Amino acid sequence: MFDDGTATGSGVMRYFHTSFAIGRIIWVKQANRSNTLPKPILQTRPTRPCAFLCSSNLFECTALPINSKKMLPDNHPEFVRTTEQPSPYRHLETKPVSELLQLINEEDRTVPDAVAQALPQITAFVEAAALKMKAGGRIFYIGAGTSGRLGILDASECPPTYGVPYGLVVGIIAGGSRAITRAVEGAEDDAAQGWKDLEVHQVSPSDVVLGIAASGTTPYVIGALDECRNRGILTGSISCNAGSPMSAAAQYPIEVVVGPEFVTGSTRMKSGTAQKLVLNMISTTLMIQLGRVEDNKMVHMKLANKKLVHRGVKMLMERAKLTDYEAARALLLEHGSVKKVLDFLKCP
Repeated sequence: MFDDGTATGSGVMRYFHTSFAIGRIIWVKQANRSNTLPKPILQTRPTRPCAFLCSSNLFECTALPINSKKMLPDNHPEFVRTTEQPSPYRHLETKPVSELLQLINEEDRTVPDAVAQALPQITAFVEAAALKMKAGGRIFYIGAGTSGRLGILDASECPPTYGVPYGLVVGIIAGGSRAITRAVEGAEDDAAQGWKDLEVHQVSPSDVVLGIAASGTTPYVIGALDECRNRGILTGSISCNAGSPMSAAAQYPIEVVVGPEFVTGSTRMKSGTAQKLVLNMISTTLMIQLGRVEDNKMVHMKLANKKLVHRGVKMLMERAKLTDYEAARALLLEHGSVKKVLDFLKCP
């Protein structure tokens, strides 16, 4: 457990993070003390995303839903935007290339550990999303800037990789397609537009919506999640600040707190890496759950180029125990996917 806050007097709300709680934020109210606040120890592991409201007198912890109205608002003085905290490295312009690269690499190596801390949250979201998608639902990623682009990247790779139809995994970015390659000023500040962009796709309670925002404060995303919940649509979120307004808006918040960026506030770095890792985990696991992987092979992949045709032929020869490369290639091209050939050959 580690402390993110500084005690300044009676009644101060302080942040503590735990490595084993699904909701990784604990609020502790300090009563009649002005110095160091003892760190409470959690005796139980929560079963759903939550925060804990603790009394400093007895240090008794009570489960509190992550979307409770007691979550701190964006403008609350005690809401700590870890993503905006100063970099621990100074005078970067004076450092040689080799040192800059080494330091960036050292920071990047901390990201997988931060993702590991969020595994219970990721698991809860994926299990809920898989149920929806097995019943015919879709998943939508919605974000702004880097977060939106990462969602679009992940969504665009699912059809060729797993042979699913375009439209099953959808990426939406504030500012529209123009914002994929260049910034659209003010797009992320429109709290109503996110839902409007989802409406174009006729999103419904059969679907899943995942908000992505490193800060966890993007109005475009929060507005969309709020409206989704009002309409009974399952929601999740990926952020890199603990206890953010976006976490409060989502049913299944995922918080990967990677700490200050190497370049202060540049969330395309560690925060972006963390979001990409989590998206990889979410989409890959969902595709496996939907039967798009057999053993460890992408048997439904689209044969979009020579490299993928060759990969498919090797996959088919191994699985069907074929020895003639050209014959296997002809079968693959005739049927269009490894899975279809295996079904045709009635391979177990």
